[in-house]
Amino acid sequence: MTNIEKMPRSVSQTEQYEKCGWRFYLQRIERVTPLPAAWSHHGTAFHSAAEAVERSGRLMTEEAAVQLFSDEYSVLVNKALDQESDTNRWLSASGSGADDIERRYVLGQEQTAQYVRWAQEHQPAIWRTPEEKQALELYFQVELGGVMVRGYIDQLIAEAGAVRVRDLKTGSTKSRFQLETYGVAVRQAFGVTVNQGDWYLAQKGGLSNPVDLRQVTADQVGERYAAMDAGVRAGRFEAKPGFLCRFCDVKHKCDFF
Repeated sequence: MTNIEKMPRSVSQTEQYEKCGWRFYLQRIERVTPLPAAWSHHGTAFHSAAEAVERSGRLMTEEAAVQLFSDEYSVLVNKALDQESDTNRWLSASGSGADDIERRYVLGQEQTAQYVRWAQEHQPAIWRTPEEKQALELYFQVELGGVMVRGYIDQLIAEAGAVRVRDLKTGSTKSRFQLETYGVAVRQAFGVTVNQGDWYLAQKGGLSNPVDLRQVTADQVGERYAAMDAGVRAGRFEAKPGFLCRFCDVKHKCDFF
């Protein structure tokens, strides 16, 4: 086994292991080259554009933000095409891989422009750390359940006497566990109150309903990290074939698919 045993854990590692231990094994231990997917580049480019908008104090224009998205998306897609030129092998939720690449280019531009308009209208207050650093793509590393956990939080929003954790989503999948992890991590790392979390949903151009995090404890969240960590250390990687296999980026090397 690689040094995965000693690495800090993350939300994505833990949820991947829980959904299918064999996918975790193939991707993170065997280091199988994953199949490309335009949705991944779509999300990365949108996050970069949204972060740039916020760091500009929301002075960046729609046109500039859309251009930033377009440029980064194109770079990421072209790099992936250099590695896998057959778009029939690309993962896609609907249509061909080639169609999805084109569709997400346009969709991402629309979502980026909508984010600029939404942010300028609603003016959410980005929280600042004690070092006066904007809480954008904010790195954390804390111990939960006896396990080191790390990650990046898209945004922390200042509220009356508290901060709200916010994750930006271009797709439909949302993780309550992600918000719960961020909530307890922010309390532990910065000693501030976290009552709620939410998602900015690019598909609808607005926020989700808030998620109440007041009763979520570090012990509760830590249990899942401890269980996942123990399973990895013990070499338990259970395959769980099913519907999600169609979206798995290492299915081409999976004996169970």
